[in-house]
Amino acid sequence: MNSGLVPVVLCGGSGTRLWPLSRDSYPKQFLRLLGEETLLQQTVQRVKDIDGIGAAILVCNETSRFLAAEQLREIGVEGAQILLEPLRRNTAPAIAAAALYAIAQGNDPLLLVLPSDHVIHDLEALHAAIVIARNAAEKGNLVTFGITPTGPETGYGYIRVKACKTNEALPILQFVEKPDRANAEAYLASGDYSWNSGMFLFRASRYLEELEKFHPEIVSACREAVDGAKKDLDFARLDATAYAKSPDKAIDIAVMEKTSFAAMVPLDAGWSDIGSWDAVHKSAKQDGDGNSIFGDVLLQDCEGCMVHGASRLVTAVGLQNVVIVETADAILVMDKSQSQKTKKLVEKLQAGNRPESSTHRQVYRPWGSFDSIENGARFQVKRISVKPGGEAVDADAPSPRRALGGGIRNRQNHQWKKAVPVIGKPVDLHTHRRNPLAGKSWKNPAGIN
Repeated sequence: MNSGLVPVVLCGGSGTRLWPLSRDSYPKQFLRLLGEETLLQQTVQRVKDIDGIGAAILVCNETSRFLAAEQLREIGVEGAQILLEPLRRNTAPAIAAAALYAIAQGNDPLLLVLPSDHVIHDLEALHAAIVIARNAAEKGNLVTFGITPTGPETGYGYIRVKACKTNEALPILQFVEKPDRANAEAYLASGDYSWNSGMFLFRASRYLEELEKFHPEIVSACREAVDGAKKDLDFARLDATAYAKSPDKAIDIAVMEKTSFAAMVPLDAGWSDIGSWDAVHKSAKQDGDGNSIFGDVLLQDCEGCMVHGASRLVTAVGLQNVVIVETADAILVMDKSQSQKTKKLVEKLQAGNRPESSTHRQVYRPWGSFDSIENGARFQVKRISVKPGGEAVDADAPSPRRALGGGIRNRQNHQWKKAVPVIGKPVDLHTHRRNPLAGKSWKNPAGIN
């Protein structure tokens, strides 16, 4: 049975180009970079009013599962299916798993594939393009959306079609990798090229048919992973052994560059993939001097700067076209024109086994969060924030007690199940340890163990 239009939201990216704010444990799609809602929430919200839209399927990794579920709950989204990738295998397998999962529910819907970390300002233009793409997909085409370029951008891939019209799906002639400046200028001048948005629309079965032509091993591995998926609370865990058999392939390389059914719908809707701090600056509100600021920031005689303060006052004097991003454990200072190179910096941090490359000082759990304020050879100091009614729900979501690194053995577990603070007042969850406070006894004044 063919059934409606199902958004497939890809949430597995790590967003290293927006380090230090975006990290593997808390990537950019879960950040409130531009407005009150996170990029994931904006993605889900922008398609909710489309006729015939169904419940979304989210594909994300294990570490982000509770973030995704919580952020959907915050905006009142119900019925979404969250598929958990046991490891990253790129977009072709992720979309294949979503397609197989949708078909396993007894349907063969059109899939609207959306990265979870993009910004689109003109929803009317987006919805109009989706109508055109939907019609083309009903005829068996695999449709992508080509962004009308506004400059010779070297950070995007390009799609070539013949004569970019705005009211029909056009056959794709060529996919082009990120060009150098000279080629990007030539593409812009020709009028035949669009930016590759990474958004797609096609029927689930048609995508699988085309993928099987070129990479049957991906379809086979994903089918086995979906067949062996286990339900876990609000999540469906893909079988790890099966999914690991799939090659790591992007959908463009695996299918779109090879199929004879690839089509493109032009889209001019104020789009950005927010793939660099320069892109964040361009999409953000700016003052009269072209500065965009976030947090507690004070600038004097600065122009064209983007300054983000997360945990303290950040000040700057006499700077031009500079990016400053401050977090509790790392600060980035960068010429804005070099913003595509942040990924290389993160790779150096990873090579040095620096924890700042992948994790924040503050770690979020379903029950709340903990902030590692200080660490030493014989001690840790953590600030624990517990939601009213918060409780640990599985072994992978450490309880407040485990966040402190241990607990007492002669207490019943149910005393740990819920730690409900008086709203607005701090609660100290430090436990009486085998060797408490270097041998000195200590009483917990909050009465919560």
